[in-house]
Amino acid sequence: MPANVLILEDGMTRLTLAPDIGGSIVNWSVLASGQHLLRPSDEQALAAGTPRRLACYPLAPWSNRIGNGGFDTADGWLALEPNSANDPLPIHGSAWQQAWTVIEQSAEQVCLQLDSQTPFAYRAQLRYTLHDGTLSIELSTTHQDSRAVWHGLGLHPYLPRTAHTRLQAKAAQVWLCDEAGLPRALQDLPAEWDFRHGNALPDTRLDNGFTGWDGQSIISQPDLGYELHCQATGSDYFLVFCPPGLDFFCFEPVSHPVNAHHLPGRPGLKLLRQGESVTLEFSLRYKDLKRGS
Repeated sequence: MPANVLILEDGMTRLTLAPDIGGSIVNWSVLASGQHLLRPSDEQALAAGTPRRLACYPLAPWSNRIGNGGFDTADGWLALEPNSANDPLPIHGSAWQQAWTVIEQSAEQVCLQLDSQTPFAYRAQLRYTLHDGTLSIELSTTHQDSRAVWHGLGLHPYLPRTAHTRLQAKAAQVWLCDEAGLPRALQDLPAEWDFRHGNALPDTRLDNGFTGWDGQSIISQPDLGYELHCQATGSDYFLVFCPPGLDFFCFEPVSHPVNAHHLPGRPGLKLLRQGESVTLEFSLRYKDLKRGS
């Protein structure tokens, strides 16, 4: 493996990380079988040098898209430029497009740090921990700019998708989106998007944010022989991205809805002053369906 890939093991699973590629997860797999628990990344994906080809990456200091070319701060308008060839709007903050530094490392845990000046000054920390088949991720930002600015966080895991993949996650409502992917209306859950009882994924495209999440979810992979039992804190929302005809989907714990900077009350965002912080935590516990543990 390239020298910039870190390896963690807990006796049950192995985690590989690429700090230089947005602090991303490359692979998370079962030691005994080699089974991938997130979408697998090969050497070609790693060589591409983009988190979007890997298994998971952090979203900071906001998640998903922001409209109107920026947003208001207490000190005036903060202009933002599009930052992805795949989207005309600024998306997912700036942390995923920068190299992170390793500040702590042991056999089962690593802490990465990023000091960013884009689009304002902040420090992000990203701690990955493996323990008895559970992957725990802690993402935080500390505001370092003299201007108070709204912060939001998220994680962007890619998961394998088969014909029988199921998602269980409670939500109250879902945002409908316009053609730009920005929310336009909040409505009750349609049957095909109601994952409260462990629904199959829809055949049509889904790229929407859900509100009123209790932070718990189960990703069932009966064809692959495992489940992931997930728990989030600091995240009252999640996004589901299901591109039709592809062998992956995304289940993203986030602290705020898409384009929250322009929604009434800025739901889920935190106005941070210099030295103040916000944190999101997400754990995924591997369960072998054959062993029942």
